[in-house]
This record gives sequence, C-alpha cells and structure tokens, in this order.
Amino acid sequence: MRILSGIQPSGPLHIGNYLGAIRQYIALQRENEAFYFVADYHALTSVRDAETLRRYVFDVFVDLVALGLDPDRAVLFVQSDVPQTTELAWLLSTVTPMSWLEKCVSYKDKVQQGIPADHGLFAYPALQAADILLYDAQLVPVGQDQKQHLEITRDIAERYNHVYGNTFRLPEPYILPSVAVVPGLDGRKMSKSYANTIEIFDPPATIRKKCKRIVTDSTPVEAPKNPDTCPVYRLFALFAAAPERAEVERRYREGGIGYGEVKTRLAELIIDCFVEARVRRDELAANPDRIAELRRAGAERAAATAAAVLEKARAACGVGPR
Repeated sequence: MRILSGIQPSGPLHIGNYLGAIRQYIALQRENEAFYFVADYHALTSVRDAETLRRYVFDVFVDLVALGLDPDRAVLFVQSDVPQTTELAWLLSTVTPMSWLEKCVSYKDKVQQGIPADHGLFAYPALQAADILLYDAQLVPVGQDQKQHLEITRDIAERYNHVYGNTFRLPEPYILPSVAVVPGLDGRKMSKSYANTIEIFDPPATIRKKCKRIVTDSTPVEAPKNPDTCPVYRLFALFAAAPERAEVERRYREGGIGYGEVKTRLAELIIDCFVEARVRRDELAANPDRIAELRRAGAERAAATAAAVLEKARAACGVGPR
C-alpha cells in the first residue's frame, strides 16, 4: 500500500510527536511504499523568519532520519522541493467551494479566537489535498480527531473527478493506534503552542530539569495518589516497561512514593529511549552535505511520481498543449 504523511517544521520535535505519529510511521515503512515529507509550505502560516524556517527544516529532516525513517525504504523529502505541489494546489482550488474552506477547523478556531487568519490558512485544505493526491496515496495515517482533514481532501478529489473525469485516487484514512494524550509540563496536552514540551533531542540535563518542573499537587509521600490523574505517572507509563509500570502504579495507590522519585526515573527513561537516535543525530548533523544529498534524492523520487499525477490533472482540465 502507498502511504503518505507530512510533518510541519514549526519547531523541534517533542516526545508527543514521536509517540503520537513518528513511531507509527517508522513501523509502516517496513511493509508499505511510504512517502513522508517536511511540510515547509504549511509552516509559512506560522514561521515568518527565513533563517529560522531553514533551520527547522534541516533539523526535522535530520531528526526523522535519526529516529528511524529510512531513506532507502521510504521516500523522504521536503515539500517545497517538489514544484508540482503548488501547481496542483491551484488546480484543485479552482473547484473547491469557499463554504468548504470556511468550515475547516483550523480556520474556524482562529476566527473564533479573534486571531487574524490569512489566505494561507484559509486555503490550507487545497494545498493539503495536493500533498496527498500528488503521490497517489492509498492510505493517510491520521489520528481519530484528524479525520476531517482527509475527508475534505476526498471531497476535493471527488469534485475534480466529477468536473473533469476520473483523475485522482480517493485516499483512505489509516487510523493510528490510539495513544493516550501525552501530557506536557503543565498537565495540558503537550504542544509547542503551550510551550510545555520535552524535546526528543533536548540535552539530558535539560530533560532532567524539565521533568522536575512537571506540575503536581501537594500530596505527601506517604499518602495514596491517583495515577490516572497525575501527569507525571501518565508520562512515566508511556515509557516504562509493564512490570515497572505496574509496581509504580501499586505504590501510587497504596502510598509511599513521592513525585520526585517518579520524575527522576521518568527523565532517565526518556533519555534511554532516544540514546541511540541521539548518537545517529549528532553524526548526521555534523555532515550537512550528506543531508543535502538525501534531500535531493528524496525530492527526485517524489517528483517522478508527482509529475505523472500532475500531467494527468493538467490534461483533464485542459491546461497545457493538446
């Protein structure tokens, strides 16, 4: 099966990104034809400094390879390196009703919050549809709460097919295995927008400091505690092996364990989880020419597929020579 997904380079990747998506992408590349891209065009709606964006793109590309996305198995590329992307987005936008764009969650949320929404955010679904349709993707990994993003891509593809004849394959959602919400340092969902993240490649000392900052109540060591509502335990449970998880849960419920002990252990589990990836990342980051080579090769492979799909879409609507 052909699978496609993208990641915005809007800042360093954090452990929520890994647990919620990247870990599954690595598994999916083994048995499928996978296309994964760094979505720098999409990041332009929030990152407005050129050097910052370039650094984020480089870092995310390096992070993905270090974590296990294999450029020999999967097609790993940067969105803007494939020029067919923006042309297909325009073709799709000509058949996309305004009312569909107005209903999209990301646009509505900004408007309701009183935040100015630019055309890039408003037209985001057309660009997203181009990202998916350009590679003839059969499956798109999404969380249960992200199905709307794929539904509008299917709607746009169906409308284009209706207007111009059968042109695009309709992608299906691949619902990622449910992962408990990854809590951030303040107890809310881990998110860059909340500034409450633990980055995957934070230095070990920084990870230890951040774990100590995770919010807790004032329950004393000897008193029972509820692991289900404790962000420290919920994070710990995502990294600990089953026997250790069960033992710490028992001590929570019976009393006799302090939050500080669990925070200390959590930090070491996070550091250990990514120790090999950290070594690979340091090696990759020290060799930017190698990264540039991987990026060029990925773009060439992606563009070969994209060019064929775009030509079909151009022919269907009458753009270009007969």
